[in-house]
Amino acid sequence: MNITIDKNSGYCFGVEFAIQMAEDELAHEETLYCLGDIVHNRMEVERLHALGLRIIDREQLGTLHDCKVLIRAHGEPPETYQLAMQNNLELIDASCPVVLKLQNRVKHAFDISNRQQGQIVIYGQPGHAEVAGLAGQTGNQAIIVMNESDLDQVDFSRPVTLFSQTTKSTAGFYHMKQVIEERIAAAGADVATFDANDSICRQVSNREPALAKFATQHDVIVFVSGRKSSNGKALFGVVNKTNPRSYFVENETELQDEWFHEAQSVGICGATSTPMWLMQQVADHIAEIGELV
Repeated sequence: MNITIDKNSGYCFGVEFAIQMAEDELAHEETLYCLGDIVHNRMEVERLHALGLRIIDREQLGTLHDCKVLIRAHGEPPETYQLAMQNNLELIDASCPVVLKLQNRVKHAFDISNRQQGQIVIYGQPGHAEVAGLAGQTGNQAIIVMNESDLDQVDFSRPVTLFSQTTKSTAGFYHMKQVIEERIAAAGADVATFDANDSICRQVSNREPALAKFATQHDVIVFVSGRKSSNGKALFGVVNKTNPRSYFVENETELQDEWFHEAQSVGICGATSTPMWLMQQVADHIAEIGELV
């Protein structure tokens, strides 16, 4: 059985940068707090916990004083920085540059939209950390949409400015864009007042065609990702559509022997939040299975 790990899978720049910053701090600090999971991958969170990284939520953040807190790649809304100043917290800001740039774009668009009685719409997962940071740039007035039914919140007689969470599916974004255009036209409004911004990270979107091609080159695909990962769900959808013998696992313990019966070639790939060491562990386990099936 031939087992290949996709060389284009694994951490994106933003996640790699955040984890490196955490490791650098923990090299000389016993404890470093992180607001939310540093990455949507349980195995990596557990590894960093052993080094001293402690995950906290927003309620716990409010109780901390005079210590260091890591801001992960997803970014944070303005109120997080205000609280840090009040509580004398030193922020280790590992916000992804792509996310920070998008936050600035959303803030600028919101200021303009306000003067035009318009609305900011964000195509993203409600409650996701990045989406919370983006909505925070609008004073939480942005309308968050995941599917067509969510668009019922939008007043299509008024101007609409659309952005996307950086890790969403490109196809999903353009479908939502088309539906909004149709609803604006149906409302008798001017489609020219609609401003759609494809703000999906190209490190993410460029993986979609590459993964689709990778999935055609193997009998079986094992996609490794944390189940909380929005990007993982989107990318698994790509490989599963291309190769129906695709399986989603969080780690090697979830592998099932029958998946590999009569398979000559197995491809292993993952999300932008999946560490390469974890994909290697999965590959090693599949090699052991291959000796048995």
